[in-house]
Amino acid sequence: MRILHRGMTATLSIGVIGLLFAPLLQAQEYPPDITRGKTVYQRDCQACHGAGGWGDGPEAQALKIAPANFHRFSSFLKSDEELLRTIEHGVVFSPMHAWRGQLTDGEMQDAVAYIRLLSQRAR
Repeated sequence: MRILHRGMTATLSIGVIGLLFAPLLQAQEYPPDITRGKTVYQRDCQACHGAGGWGDGPEAQALKIAPANFHRFSSFLKSDEELLRTIEHGVVFSPMHAWRGQLTDGEMQDAVAYIRLLSQRAR
């Protein structure tokens, strides 16, 4: 006697595979938002990177290593994933510390969206 039909077997197999790989997937709950990103940037990034993202914030002068200037060509070359990784894990031997645990995944993604907007603006 056959308990499962072919269609049920396929559906069950897909469901089991989905359960196994679900922890590896990181679906974003909402798309990055520039308005929310501006709030995060102003609160947590602007002091070093400056209001326009030029690396000229009020605390930049006191730093031994200058903050990133998001208008430089090297910043344009970085992917969103690289920027996100920098925010999340920081930069070794620099004042850019890790924000993991202080910002949510969504806040970090929103900040990247706003940084991209800043990098497209001229003075």
